[in-house]
Amino acid sequence: MQTNILEYLEATAPRLPQKIAYSDGKSDMSFETLLRTSRAIGSSLLGSGARREPIAILMEKTPYQIAAFYGVLYAGCFYVPMDLEMPAGRIELILQTVGARRIIVDAKGEKTLQKLDFSGTVYSYDALAQAEINDAALALVREKQIDTDPIYVVFTSGSTGIPKGVVACHRSVIDYIEHLSDALGFCEDTVFANQTPLYFDAPLKELIPVIKFGATAYLVPKQYFLFPTRLCDFLNEHRVNTVCWVVSALTMISSLGVLAQNPPKYLTTVAFGSEVFPPAQYKLWREALPDASFFNLYGPTEATGMSCYWKATRALEDGEAIPIGRPFANTDLLLIGEDGCEVADGERGEIYLRGTCVTMGYFNNPERTGEAFVQNPLQSAYPETVYRTGDIAYRNARGELVFVCRRDAQIKHMGHRIELGEIEAAAQRDPQVSRAVCLYDGEDKKLLLFFTGEHGEAELTAHLKNHLPRYMLPGFCQRLSAMPLTPNGKIDRKALLRQYAKSK
Repeated sequence: MQTNILEYLEATAPRLPQKIAYSDGKSDMSFETLLRTSRAIGSSLLGSGARREPIAILMEKTPYQIAAFYGVLYAGCFYVPMDLEMPAGRIELILQTVGARRIIVDAKGEKTLQKLDFSGTVYSYDALAQAEINDAALALVREKQIDTDPIYVVFTSGSTGIPKGVVACHRSVIDYIEHLSDALGFCEDTVFANQTPLYFDAPLKELIPVIKFGATAYLVPKQYFLFPTRLCDFLNEHRVNTVCWVVSALTMISSLGVLAQNPPKYLTTVAFGSEVFPPAQYKLWREALPDASFFNLYGPTEATGMSCYWKATRALEDGEAIPIGRPFANTDLLLIGEDGCEVADGERGEIYLRGTCVTMGYFNNPERTGEAFVQNPLQSAYPETVYRTGDIAYRNARGELVFVCRRDAQIKHMGHRIELGEIEAAAQRDPQVSRAVCLYDGEDKKLLLFFTGEHGEAELTAHLKNHLPRYMLPGFCQRLSAMPLTPNGKIDRKALLRQYAKSK
């Protein structure tokens, strides 16, 4: 039985030594080089005394950063990925939270680190990569490793403003990648285009299948997502056939008409998640790539990545939301009502996830861990930790799961309970609207709607009056040229609230 993700790399590199594993379009890294470099990094870290501890990585998004991840694992440690574009305060907070005594940097990372308060050991990536490999030391580490040893700590945004570090182990990542690969059909011929920064869990969908199958992943330069035509040129130049992107990255292409002018012609698998896909934009993608397979993915970082999937094997009815389908194999999903019991089909409940996918909790934060990683409410005979997502869903008549909204997106307005996602869905049924986001200003007691598309505020308001009751009509409506995005490509709702505050 496999117990370590590095076993994927060790099986693939001898079979496909010269094939490109990772590339950013400028720098390529073959499987042979990846294996050798990772083992050199691990050997050097061990030689300096690193032992079962978090090692921070502050580097540019390149294949070398990925080699640093694997090198940390070879040393029997776990990596804490960071990004050069992170605010200095956030980097310092992450380093303090994990108590990092060691950090790996490239040239730009070193310049950033010099401005921060870090007193630990600083490693140059170039020096680590050129170190001599100590086979005996690496073998001893592997002998003592088990599948519940952590791989990484990735930080998500906390509702209190303090980021939470999610800890995942080898077993949960292996289980996730095996079942994700089966469902989406990854293989040696798969060519990925990575969209998200490497300091999230999202890149696992591309990074680990690469070493499992001997596939290839191209790290798309961030600036290309500002220029959809150049982005599609990049996809076509590298014959990318598989993307696993957030919805905002896909709608940026479709809403600007690029699908008709310069489609990504090699795509055969389009997986999306993290946001609701507007029906009009989804339809444009299906029409542009009629032979491609489309998958809607759902899942939180706290459950290792994506936990559910829906393959588009049927046409959606008018007004129907794209389902999130069913859980991956070896993952169970509970829908729990406010009474702590499982709801009936068709009724809405909060998603609880159980299985190997559930991560180990939040690093050095037992209070927040205890709030989200809870005892299974359906049984009390033995300890069983499940993850309480805060997401509301129901099962439709086909038995498919349908995401509704976040629990905290249910608000009380004018005496009525309102789900903000329902207002967004109504706006996005207008074919002239590309994206819509509804927020609630608790101070002004006002529903706020931001949107992109061809219509103006008056046209959209008229459309909403035909689809929503009076108490659900937004009190503020603003058309934007583009939605503000977070670093991983999702819509930045906090930025929209700040924008509204300035307009008052």
